[in-house]
Amino acid sequence: MLLSVNPVNGKTIATYKQHSNKQANNIILKTHNAWLTWKTSSADERSRLLMAMSKQLLSRKNELAGLMANEMGKPIKQGVAEIEKCAACCEYYAENAASFLKDQPINTDASKSYVTFNPIGVVLAVMPWNFPFWQVFRFLAPALAAGNCGVLKHASNVMGCALAIEDIVKQAGFPANVFRTLILDSKSVGSVIENPLIKAVTLTGSTKAGKKVAEKAGSLIKKTVLELGGSDAYIILEDADLEKAAEICVNSRLVNGGQSCIAAKRFVVVKSVEKEFTRLFVEKMAAKVMGDPLDEATYIGPQARVDLRDELHQQVELSVTRGAKCLLGGKVPNGKNAFYPPTVLSHVKKGMPAYDDELFGPVAAIISAKDEADAIRIANDSIFGLGGAVFTADNKRGERIAATRLEAGSCFVNGLVKSDPRLPFGGIKESGYGRELGMFGIHEFVNIKTVWIA
Repeated sequence: MLLSVNPVNGKTIATYKQHSNKQANNIILKTHNAWLTWKTSSADERSRLLMAMSKQLLSRKNELAGLMANEMGKPIKQGVAEIEKCAACCEYYAENAASFLKDQPINTDASKSYVTFNPIGVVLAVMPWNFPFWQVFRFLAPALAAGNCGVLKHASNVMGCALAIEDIVKQAGFPANVFRTLILDSKSVGSVIENPLIKAVTLTGSTKAGKKVAEKAGSLIKKTVLELGGSDAYIILEDADLEKAAEICVNSRLVNGGQSCIAAKRFVVVKSVEKEFTRLFVEKMAAKVMGDPLDEATYIGPQARVDLRDELHQQVELSVTRGAKCLLGGKVPNGKNAFYPPTVLSHVKKGMPAYDDELFGPVAAIISAKDEADAIRIANDSIFGLGGAVFTADNKRGERIAATRLEAGSCFVNGLVKSDPRLPFGGIKESGYGRELGMFGIHEFVNIKTVWIA
């Protein structure tokens, strides 16, 4: 039995009976059979249905945002924005998939040769709770647009969101079974991957989970795309607009209660401006309102689960034990809830969890750097490589650092790192491999086929 628990008060919202192996395999068979027809659908038909799905999302955005608030604590305004982003993703692929999948002629010694893009079948999506709609739709929209079908194994605590997505696809008018939700726990993922009708796997989650899925899929020669953990570093140089930088950095650290792979986590500040930046940063962190996610005034809701909050607090305490200084927060509130306050640690150094590990919550680590070169070294001194940013008054300087010096899949200048349907998204090192979104994302799960005619 899977439980959905409200992190605000610890009360059980709903229980879900798991699918048996037989039931799960039957759903996968139905999805495969749906694909046999869906793969022959026209680009115009796919586009029409993707636009209809966007309209479904927008018409239900308040309802769906409320569901997220109750299941994993996302503030209601952020939930509405998430649904709007999902709708935009559907529209983007409705408008662009045909051009992305158009045959590409190649001049060779043949009378005709070209590359064509064919759908591969049923893709398994293993998705996390932190963006319970966006994480799914950034896979689902391009997958359906390419002529694939999908089955979703969502995080256990957001099963209501998972079933809502299945309903949205149905209400948009897609053929039956092109997308289905599997009600399973994480232990069942391996057996699903073993099903011969599953042709590929995409996972967003922890590095540990990614390694397990990659090992299983790899043993079966099945394609995977992995978007894993991150410990994004934001570099603040001596010529940065500190007021603006501090505001952007705080917003990036606290988005979704700090529970985002691409949330800023390490703030690498050149020593000459460290004191002033730290003052501004702490001031702005302290001003953010923590409370009921259903209240529109709330900026920070609870963490998604109590056990995750407690793990985060242990990382903070261990960092302090090893020499970090807690400038703000760092205390677990009373009550049966999963709240954790905005927290700022300074004097963070290598060997502390705040430096080495991913802190998945509203905890910021301020790290001092001697100069630009030292800041870049520190930013790259991580097992992760998902995103990064640099703040400077010189855009050319910032562009050089972002484009050629930072080791990450997405690097921004004077802005917070975020995903965008128009741009490829993914990481390097232990942040994963492969890309979602943009033209590159739709090409991950197609057969890139060469056709040669004498």
